[in-house]
Amino acid sequence: MQRLRPGLVLSDRYRLIGHVASGGMGQVWEAFDDVLERRVAVKVMHPHTQDEIAMARRFKDEARFAAQLAHPNIVTVHDYVEHEGLICLVMEFVDGPTLAGILTRGPLEPEETRTVLAELAAGLAVAHDAGIIHRDIKPANVLVAETGAKLTDFGIARSVDRTSHTMDGQVLGTAHYLSPEQALGEQVGPPSDIYGLGVLAHEMLSGTKPFDRGSPIATALAHVQDAPPPLADGTPAELERLINSCLEKAPEDRPTAAALADLLAGSGVAVDVPADLPAEAPDVEETLVFSSVPRRALAER
Repeated sequence: MQRLRPGLVLSDRYRLIGHVASGGMGQVWEAFDDVLERRVAVKVMHPHTQDEIAMARRFKDEARFAAQLAHPNIVTVHDYVEHEGLICLVMEFVDGPTLAGILTRGPLEPEETRTVLAELAAGLAVAHDAGIIHRDIKPANVLVAETGAKLTDFGIARSVDRTSHTMDGQVLGTAHYLSPEQALGEQVGPPSDIYGLGVLAHEMLSGTKPFDRGSPIATALAHVQDAPPPLADGTPAELERLINSCLEKAPEDRPTAAALADLLAGSGVAVDVPADLPAEAPDVEETLVFSSVPRRALAER
């Protein structure tokens, strides 16, 4: 998107300052709202994508879904604008790195993990109460500020009682964080987000992705069939039990986001962000679209 540059004003209001990150759906820029005189983040959809209509629908879904949610642990959406063919989402500016950036320095301490898990569970509880499923919980979609962790990027979210824009037989999500039911192309619900939260928590403690088999299909199969690797010695037993409960293969065996937040409430330990870690987020992982795992592949494994 060569049209984007510092100083460009979108919709006679949002003045671009600098590029922050790029992802599968678009670019994120720091900007200044000349009307309300505040810093904001502007997410601009990639133009001329192979499936532009579906991408535009997902972008509008993100704006609509996220705008319904008001919680300290969910990035606030301020506006949706179209400017000279560009589709833009205006959000609060979070001054902090992504969790993905933090994890490049190694795993978190158990109490830091507990804090982030509690904050994200609290945000998801509000989303689930509103009937919204995120469907793409991963470190790149978590921003860590002084005020706490914030969940962002509802680009492939869906309403519990509405169909998504995914074609039959396709899976939307990132393979390393897919729930078993997502991998199989089955119906997703709030427990799917809880599974992703469990994978995320496991990675925060271990520093590695618990299900990584080298290809999207093999990794998806691992979510369906394999148990997660054990966590390191010294992990508090209560925290390990909670994470393992989130990673249950059957959706009905996982806790709700509200129950998880209640169990984890009161940890109150801030995540230690290294001073030399840039606030600018790295390029985010691509959200994958691939066919669900065929039953034959499961039988042959």
